[in-house]
Amino acid sequence: MPRDTPPAQHGEPIGGRPRVVVVGGGFGGINVVKALAPAAADITLIDRTNHNLFQPLLYQVATAALAPSDIAVPIRAIFSRKRNVTVLMGEVEAVDAANRLVRVRDTGDVPYDFLILATGSVYSWFGHDAWQAHSIALKTLDDADALRLRILGAFERAESRTDPDEIRALLTFIIVGGGPTGVELAGAIAELARSTLARDYRHIDPTSARVVICEAAPRLLATFPDSLSAYTARKLRALGVEVRLGEAVEDVRSDGITASGHTIRAANVFWCAGTEATPAAGWFGARTGRHGLIEVNPDCSVPGQDGIFAIGDVTTMQGPGGRPYPALAAVAKQQGRYLGRALRMRIEGRGDPGPFRYRDYGALAVLGRSAAVADLGWLRLKGIPAWMLWSAVHLVLLMGARNKVLVYVNWVWAWLTYGSGARLMTGIGRAASADTGSVEKAATGGEKAA
Repeated sequence: MPRDTPPAQHGEPIGGRPRVVVVGGGFGGINVVKALAPAAADITLIDRTNHNLFQPLLYQVATAALAPSDIAVPIRAIFSRKRNVTVLMGEVEAVDAANRLVRVRDTGDVPYDFLILATGSVYSWFGHDAWQAHSIALKTLDDADALRLRILGAFERAESRTDPDEIRALLTFIIVGGGPTGVELAGAIAELARSTLARDYRHIDPTSARVVICEAAPRLLATFPDSLSAYTARKLRALGVEVRLGEAVEDVRSDGITASGHTIRAANVFWCAGTEATPAAGWFGARTGRHGLIEVNPDCSVPGQDGIFAIGDVTTMQGPGGRPYPALAAVAKQQGRYLGRALRMRIEGRGDPGPFRYRDYGALAVLGRSAAVADLGWLRLKGIPAWMLWSAVHLVLLMGARNKVLVYVNWVWAWLTYGSGARLMTGIGRAASADTGSVEKAATGGEKAA
C-alpha cells in the first residue's frame, strides 16, 4: 500500500494544511491527537518525556506492586502509524502568540495555526515551597521511583540499625492529604509492611511500621458521599493506618511534620495534598483563576487568544450551575476527544459541535486488598464489589494490550501470594546522602512523637 507523505520537520505545513501543536502527552493531549489525526492536518505533539503515563496506578509503582513499564507507553509507539503526527521530546519555554510560535528549549521555534495546551498540574505546597525539599510528591515515574526507593530503603536501613529511635523514625511514613491518591498510597504502604515484607527481615518487625495520613478536612475523600468517606476511614484503620482528620499541616521538616500543634517524627513524608496548574499561562499572559488555572470558554478556547485552546488540569471551565469541572482524568480525556473532533469539523468545514459537556461516570478509590469505594451517582458501592469494579475499569482504561496483561497477571499473583513483584531498588547512590540526613534528624529530634 502506498504510504502518506510524512509531515515536514517541526510542523511546517504541506500544501497549506493547518499546523496543530499539542503541548502535553497526558490524558488530554493523547486523546486530542487521536481524535484529530484523521483530519488533513499536520500535528506536532510536544512532551518533556517520551511516554504516556497512566497516573491512577502510579502509587502501585511507588509501593512496588508494579514496574514503571507496566503503566507507561512510549508516545511514539502510540502514533507510529499516523504519518501526519510528529512527536517531539522537549520542554516548552514560551509561546509567541503574535507570531504563532512555540519556543522549545534546545529545539527552536515550532509554528502553529492551532495550539492546544494540555500540560496538566503539579502539586502545591500552599506557599511553603521549602516543604518540597523535605517531602516526596507523586506525579511522575521519577517521583514513583524516588518514593519506592524511600519506602524500601527505610526497611533495609532499619534492619541494620540498633538505635530504637532511629528505627522508629525510619519505619514511620506520613502521607499528607486524604484524597484518592493519599488514601490509596496509605493503604498500599500498610499492606506492604504488614503482608508482603512481614517475613523478609530478621532484626526488625515490618508490621510495627507506623503509617499516618493527615487530612485538614473533617473527613477523607471529601468529594465522596459521607458514608463512603466513613467506610474509607474504618478500612484504613483496620489496616493499621493512623487516620488524623481536621489536622492541617503547619510545617514539614527533614525530621517530620507539625500538624495542628502536634509533632510527628518521621524520616518519610509523602505529599498528596493540593495541586496547581503548570506555568503554561505565563507563556503568553493568559487570564487565570484560582491556583493559576487557565480560564477557558465552553469550547476549550482561551479568551482573547486566537487559535489557542487548553484542556485538562491546567484549565478551569464552568460547568452546569456555574461550578467548575473537577480536575479528573475523565474530564481531560473527554475534553481531548471533544476538542479533537471540533477542530476536525472546523478543518473539514462541517460546522460546530457546540459547547463541551462533561459526562460524569463516577469516582473510584481502592483501599487495599479486596476493598474499594465507588460513587457512580445512582449507585454507591464499597468493599469487594467496588474493588472488582475498580479493577475492571482500570484494566480497560490502561493503554496497550501488553500492559493490560502484565498488570492483570501481577494483580492476580499479588492477591494469591500476598507478594509484590517489583521490589527492586535503583538509584541508591543518588538518594543516600539526603536519606541519611533525614534519618539522623528524625531520630534525634527534640520533641517526642505525637
